[in-house]
Amino acid sequence: MQRRKFIKNTGIAGAALSATPSLFSKPIIKELNMIQKYPVAVATWNFQNATKMAGSILEKGGSALDAVEKGVMVEEANLKNTTVGDGGAPDRDGNVTLDACIMSPDGNAGSVVYLKEIQHPVSVARKVMEETPHVMLAGEGALQFAIQQGFQKKNILTKESEKAWKEWLKHKEYKPIINIENHDTIGMLCMDKNGDIAGACTTSGLSYKMNGRVGDSPIIGAGLFLDNEIGGAVGTGMGEAIMKSVGSFLIVELMRQGKSPQEACKEAVMRTVKHNPKYKDFQVAYVAMNKQGEIGSYCIHKGFSYAKFHMGESTDNLSDSYLDS
Repeated sequence: MQRRKFIKNTGIAGAALSATPSLFSKPIIKELNMIQKYPVAVATWNFQNATKMAGSILEKGGSALDAVEKGVMVEEANLKNTTVGDGGAPDRDGNVTLDACIMSPDGNAGSVVYLKEIQHPVSVARKVMEETPHVMLAGEGALQFAIQQGFQKKNILTKESEKAWKEWLKHKEYKPIINIENHDTIGMLCMDKNGDIAGACTTSGLSYKMNGRVGDSPIIGAGLFLDNEIGGAVGTGMGEAIMKSVGSFLIVELMRQGKSPQEACKEAVMRTVKHNPKYKDFQVAYVAMNKQGEIGSYCIHKGFSYAKFHMGESTDNLSDSYLDS
């Protein structure tokens, strides 16, 4: 819960703004072009340690693909983060099952779902992308492949998560909590010095979910999508809602049509709101980045934040662009 300190009682600050280049004078266009030369990393929620890791790789000339993998791995190894990787909350039967995907600038992708006993599912997803003819591996097959690739099995159900699960079993009540730990994830986009974009998304899913449930995070086009000619997007919140709208793919296509990252994220959220009368009961949030390094975000309810690394500085940006009505 410490990483929710960004939810301020006094209101919302920090906008995710973008604009159409044609509206700028020539000097400002030149300034935007200069910004492209600097690496950029952005991630859902206030994961500044993750964006700092990614940023350090980018600043040293590393690739966007390496940066997103190493960046999200920070949270996969964070035992205090109960929604990602090691220490994640289990399903209703006490199983910690992990989902992750990764996309490279050339459009290649890898994914794993329902993976047990492996601390870094994003790295397994990268191996699926690079070492197999497939995009997605699931369950026992994903675990077998991970072991064949040299990953070590590990008990990733911590004492703290097990204790919380056993307490939940006393009542077995489930209701998504907006902006709180039972439906959070980390999605990250990075643009390197060459202007190439890569993305990754990793999660342990909904706390106390039904055994076998898979959300949007490992689904290419839902939790993550990018086109290196246009930009990329990542989603977080209620995965079922994001999957139904193929949200990240939609955002990239809207940017292809000329919309800014901000406008595209808003349109994706509004699609969900339009088709789901119960939208007030859950959160959906997106972050997008275009090839100019412009970043936009939009969500249903206030309280969503994204971390950004740019020009040596990592910041927490609390989005004031939300519906919340």
